[in-house]
Amino acid sequence: MRLLKNNIKIIHFVLLISLLNFLLFHFPFYKFVFNNVDYKSFNGITIIISLMILMVVVNAFVFFLIFFLSRFVGKFLLVLFFIINAIAVYFINTYNVIIDETMVGNVLNTDYAESTSFFSIKLILYIILLGVIPGIYIVKAKIINVTVKRFLIITSLTLLFILSLIFANSSNWLWIDKNSKTLGGLAMPWSYTVNISLFYAHKHQENKKEILLPNATIKDSQKSVVILVIGESARRQNFSLYGYDKNTNPLLSKTPNVFHFNATSCATYTTAGVKCILEHTHTDELYEILPNYLYRNGVEVIWRTTNWGEPPIHIKNYQNKEALMKNCKGEECNYDEVLLGDLKEQILASTKNKILVILHTSTSHGPTYSKKYPPQFETFIPVCNSVELGNCSHTELINAYDNTIVYTDYILHSVIEDLKELKDYKSTMLFVSDHGESLGEKNLYMHGLPLSIAPKEQYEIPFIVWLSDNSSKQLKPANELSQNNVFHSVLNFLGVQSPIYNEEMNIFK
Repeated sequence: MRLLKNNIKIIHFVLLISLLNFLLFHFPFYKFVFNNVDYKSFNGITIIISLMILMVVVNAFVFFLIFFLSRFVGKFLLVLFFIINAIAVYFINTYNVIIDETMVGNVLNTDYAESTSFFSIKLILYIILLGVIPGIYIVKAKIINVTVKRFLIITSLTLLFILSLIFANSSNWLWIDKNSKTLGGLAMPWSYTVNISLFYAHKHQENKKEILLPNATIKDSQKSVVILVIGESARRQNFSLYGYDKNTNPLLSKTPNVFHFNATSCATYTTAGVKCILEHTHTDELYEILPNYLYRNGVEVIWRTTNWGEPPIHIKNYQNKEALMKNCKGEECNYDEVLLGDLKEQILASTKNKILVILHTSTSHGPTYSKKYPPQFETFIPVCNSVELGNCSHTELINAYDNTIVYTDYILHSVIEDLKELKDYKSTMLFVSDHGESLGEKNLYMHGLPLSIAPKEQYEIPFIVWLSDNSSKQLKPANELSQNNVFHSVLNFLGVQSPIYNEEMNIFK
């Protein structure tokens, strides 16, 4: 309490806050370091001690600069840092995520419904104990500033010390560089402050307007319809079609003309995964995506979604969950079945011969897996009902997730049944997931790790195809597909000729 009542010199204050920041928020950082160096060797001890000193001194140095310029701004930023640090560390500890640019993009593209699904008492405790309480001290602290002369001396000596320590560890630069993405994603508050800046800098560099693809032509008048179902967090290994020992595909496994392929996603988060499914090639550029391209070239395009994170969609028939629920009655309207309401009628009402329907689902998105399917689809029990997935047994977690796959099986089967009734159309259904999902393997949960270090559970996805009897189409043999196969396969099936078409990326013979 004396620290609250008495004046405190700025240099003592920033060292104290930096030490507090180090103690409260960097256990995951040093857990990673200890797991990846030989901490019993002299070199390992040198890395650990150097990183500890650098962590405290560099943070204190930055805080010192901010507070010297403005105590009001300094206090505001520090309180904000501690609260956000608390939230970030909660997610790191609970879900083993890394706060890199990819994860920042994931967070910034999260809507209200998804963000509220992460709410828990434990999160509130983290915010109060690690964020609010230290924040009260920061606000009440009476800080004595230094003269300009003393400021210059302190900054010069500190910089000299930091540079000396860095160069003294020159032999360890290679190890630090190799692990820089993970280390940077666990260092508070720089993990999110730096990566938010990088995210918006790269966002600004992206094309403000999508790059149009060459004009296409429709080469025949055969009535054709493609329904592309974009899955959410559906990992391949939990589909019994792929050899999973639990029967998660009771309907599709008995449906004729259903084929499945191994596939991988371009990324481990929704925005990049959906973009990759819809683009003609994997690129950082914003080229015209499949629905926009086909709509501009005379194809009827219908987009229905209970999800988010897609690139800009420029079509007439775009319906989100709120719009779909207006004409839906029954319990199923709260789940992805809302995507199917009057879909067959909408297809039949079209005056176009070529139709693309895209259904963007949210069925397997965590952490609330058990709330993503109607009660009658709770095939495997007991299930995990907690948003803190680490608190559930592995069996409960897998059961809850597997039930979302059983429900996905039902959704896809329902789509096929609708297409079977469209006798005048040759039709196909494609199901491709945006990415996979970790369910506790290697103590990782959900998704969003950088692809370079992500486990296979986060990028190995299902690619399932159904063909109508009258489609006159067959499938090429393929060992491994990518999400980019979708664009060219849809063009082929609908009979759309385009200079951008790549026959090697088409799955149909």
